[in-house]
Amino acid sequence: VQLQASGGGLVQPGGSLRLSCAASGLTLDYYAIGWVRQAPGKEREGVSCISGNNGSTDFTDSVKGRFTISRASAKNTVYLQMNSLKPEDTAVYYCATDLQSDCKDSYVYNNLPRTSLEIQEYWGKGTQVTVPS
Repeated sequence: VQLQASGGGLVQPGGSLRLSCAASGLTLDYYAIGWVRQAPGKEREGVSCISGNNGSTDFTDSVKGRFTISRASAKNTVYLQMNSLKPEDTAVYYCATDLQSDCKDSYVYNNLPRTSLEIQEYWGKGTQVTVPS
């Protein structure tokens, strides 16, 4: 299983980027796929998630109304559209799954304690998003 995140870059405040998370060895439709970011000196933060069972979405408060998440089944890819970017959005962005079907149960998105060694996690390599102040 591989997840490949791409689409990051340098963008001025107010600009937009679209991140992509392409999967191989895994059908993204079935699982909750989360976008998690980590800024320098800060803990990882779940940004957005799309559930595999019903396609429901979730966003952290700071990006609501600015970010959208979607899935292209034919391309086995999840997208994170980021609009009205702010300097505080600067971070490395990762896509990840732990094979839960619903975002509310996702360990990687919600940073839940891993209570079992049987939890499988898959993380893409991060993509850097930089919004200068």
